[in-house]
Amino acid sequence: MGNTHPGATSPLGMVSACAYSGAYPTGYGRYAKNTEGVPEEMFTRTQASGFTHFQQSGTGAIRKYYNYVRVTPMVQPLDDLGQSWALHDERAEPGYYAANLDTGVRSEITVGEKVAVHRYTFPDHHSARVVIDLSCGGLAIDLGRTVPLRAQVESMGHGCAQGTVVMEGVPLSVYLEADTPGWRQMLWYDRRLIPGGTRLDFDSIRQTTLRPFGLIFLGSVRAGQTIEVRMGFSLRGCEQARQNLRRECGAGTPAFEQVRARTRHRWRDHLDRVQIDGGSPARRTVMATALYHSLIKPCFADDESPFWPNSGPYAFDICTMWDIYKTQIPLLQAIAPDRAMDLLESLIRVCEEEGNFPIGYRMARGADRFFRQASALAHTAIADAHALGRSGVDWGWALVHMVDDLRRMYGEDFFEHGVVHPITHTLDLAYAHHCTAKLARALNDRRLADDLERRGHQWVNAFDPAGGLLRDSEFYEGGKWNYSFRLLHDMAARIELSGGDRGFIDTLDTFFGYGAEPVTQPGVSPPPAEMALGYALNRFEGLNNEPDMEAPWAYHYAGRPDRTAEIVHSALTWQFGTGPGGLPGNDDSGGLSAWYVWASLGLFPVAGQSLFLVNAPAFARAALRVGDEEFVIETSGHRETPIGVEGPDADPPAQYVQSATLNGTPLHAAHLSAIDVHRGGRLHLKLGPEPSAWGHGIRPPSHSFHP
Repeated sequence: MGNTHPGATSPLGMVSACAYSGAYPTGYGRYAKNTEGVPEEMFTRTQASGFTHFQQSGTGAIRKYYNYVRVTPMVQPLDDLGQSWALHDERAEPGYYAANLDTGVRSEITVGEKVAVHRYTFPDHHSARVVIDLSCGGLAIDLGRTVPLRAQVESMGHGCAQGTVVMEGVPLSVYLEADTPGWRQMLWYDRRLIPGGTRLDFDSIRQTTLRPFGLIFLGSVRAGQTIEVRMGFSLRGCEQARQNLRRECGAGTPAFEQVRARTRHRWRDHLDRVQIDGGSPARRTVMATALYHSLIKPCFADDESPFWPNSGPYAFDICTMWDIYKTQIPLLQAIAPDRAMDLLESLIRVCEEEGNFPIGYRMARGADRFFRQASALAHTAIADAHALGRSGVDWGWALVHMVDDLRRMYGEDFFEHGVVHPITHTLDLAYAHHCTAKLARALNDRRLADDLERRGHQWVNAFDPAGGLLRDSEFYEGGKWNYSFRLLHDMAARIELSGGDRGFIDTLDTFFGYGAEPVTQPGVSPPPAEMALGYALNRFEGLNNEPDMEAPWAYHYAGRPDRTAEIVHSALTWQFGTGPGGLPGNDDSGGLSAWYVWASLGLFPVAGQSLFLVNAPAFARAALRVGDEEFVIETSGHRETPIGVEGPDADPPAQYVQSATLNGTPLHAAHLSAIDVHRGGRLHLKLGPEPSAWGHGIRPPSHSFHP
């Protein structure tokens, strides 16, 4: 399903808004919680009980689902709050979402970076209402509800109100204005109005004591009359929420169209940073959608950290580094470098305040470290940023935190024994030592760099030399085959463990199913036994999980980029589409979509090595705006698939590189340095229908350890 939503968002902004049904995992849609197979339906129709804010994008069982501050336009009594109505005539575009409710209300929402603006068009009615519910959060699934710990709501009259709810240890404040001339404005609690009340305070709320509460505006409307509700949000109190509202919406005038236009302009600017020519309409649509999904998360709330008083970038919904460090962060470094550096600055500050670089970090108290997934992944992004010559970070201070973080959790056992279980963390920590050593050497700390490089070589302890795969261990969402083809810093030595090029390629071919029978995909709610049979095949899952993102590119290191071309082309063609199920797995905060963007460009970033692998692109020409420069990938000999022809009988496009030039100079290697891409230039690829010898001789660099 992808687990994305059609709600209004701003590029990497703090706020999103969407219709709320309570379905998994974004609050939008019809489906129940699922992690395997085809999802079950919670509802038979697309429906909503209102419109909420702060949605996840593309995550799975993330356990913090937000959907705070529900706004519900109603022509029913307050007792009906929480009832869901069918949605019709939905419309979604970047920064805007609209739908008709069965009640006859047309609902439109747009967002800015820290604001949301709702516009409701009512039918003729003597008692219309707009209800603000500050008590709700999460999803309508088992264990999906979020209960505020503390809350306060204040009605100031004249269409103004404010409130703060402490959710997951974070104080979320909202300041709102409603253009409701002649309407009454009241507080409510447990679906009962509080005449004359101006403030509600809740000092200690529990699951058993929570009753819904909030604010209501009510009055008569003529058919076609619109009501606008403007909301500013902050994690630093109601006054800062009011300032955010003023900055983006102005004072006292309808702001919907100006906020919508400003956000549309921001989206256009961001999406224009990748330009493509050629390709079928469907593939161009998927590409634009992937780029859009790549730029929703992380959320940046500058000057909004509730945990430290200083100004500066604050990033949340890093869900999780395991998902985004390979593909999405390199994409941000290319087309949104300022935000990429803000992310690193925020991560360093989290490490200062909480003692660790987080593996995941959400709008909640404490870093979500997701230690079962992985260890020490921020190190790769920091090493890449320094290699690109980025400024704005105290690199010496960053190195201090990188070294300290290597001793946390699994790091102590790695330090003492050179191997840890789950065995994948041995690879994480060895790679992080290598990345940290690069920064230490660049800063002329040779003694530290030598020690880190020595420990970085301990990746060999994770592998069984008898079979060339990882040792038996516990694996997070996969098995040792999924994890055995990670792109390490010394792939030459890794390939030797598998018996050299021939043995490594044979093992990869087995993993990708060359010559094997097709695999039956799991259906609705597959039983554990069915899933176990699938996992026992030890086969490529088709980008359904994070380790599989880089596995197709391992062929490059054995001199077979043509194999990479076949697998990547198949994935782009068969696993992505424009309809429901158009993504082969959770989008994971944009990590999967960023993979699609890079693969369509014919590039793959090797995170932590300041390196790009080169492959046949999906489009005849593409231009990547990298900072102030432009990197162009163009092809010749590229044959398009005929429009409207799909399936195995389609005439496939040429998919093998025959030769290449970079800025007019012959390029015989199937890789580029990140500096080559970021400084701008022109990569020309001549394509053909059959594999060639291009890229077979010169391998991507391997960094061997020399004691």
